[in-house]
Order: sequence, then C-alpha cells, then structure tokens
Amino acid sequence: MSTPIGPYTPVVRAGDWLVTSGQVGVRDGALVHGGTQDQLRQALDNLRGLLEAEGASLADVVKTTLFLRHLSDYQAANATYVAAFGDHRPARSAVGVADLPLNALVEIEAWAYVGRP
Repeated sequence: MSTPIGPYTPVVRAGDWLVTSGQVGVRDGALVHGGTQDQLRQALDNLRGLLEAEGASLADVVKTTLFLRHLSDYQAANATYVAAFGDHRPARSAVGVADLPLNALVEIEAWAYVGRP
C-alpha cells in the first residue's frame, strides 16, 4: 500500500461502507512507467490493497469513479478495468480531467459495501 501524497486518509470506514480516496499508479513512491493501462493496473492494485487491509475485496465494490487525462484512453482503460473486476460490474462514472496528481494519466476511487444483510 502506498503512502498518501496529500493530507487525506486513503480508506475510511463509514458504517457498512469503505470509501477510498483516489488511487493513482504509484509503486514504491513513484508513478509507474508506461501508459494509461500500466498506471491503471497499478492504481487498481493499490485499491485492492486498501480494501484487503480492511477485510474487503474488489468484489465488494459497488461504485467507482475513473478520472482520465485523455478520454481517448477510455477503451484501453475499460480493458484493464475488466481484467481487474472480471464479471463484477460496479456502477461507474468516467470523467475527463485536465490534470491529476503527480502528472498521472488515470486515477480511480471506489465505494465498497461491507455490511452483511
């Protein structure tokens, strides 16, 4: 799990919910080399680590927001996203943005439901 790059908490438990801060493709303190898919793969690994530390998994995610510096990377990001989530399809928004922390190409945040009915 990477150290936050700003004054925020990476994951917060709110009752039956886990809410994550946006994750970029940082590994060992630096943004990974490569394009959007490489960075998203690492960001998803970071997200997975946050959830697992709280006893959850990507299967518990019900909502994500994907921030892309280049909307032209939308299809490539979808391929990486599907590889991580498999048949599980959380609700999702995808937003084009002008810039991201560390000059990242992609960022992802998530809400996971961990309550048991």
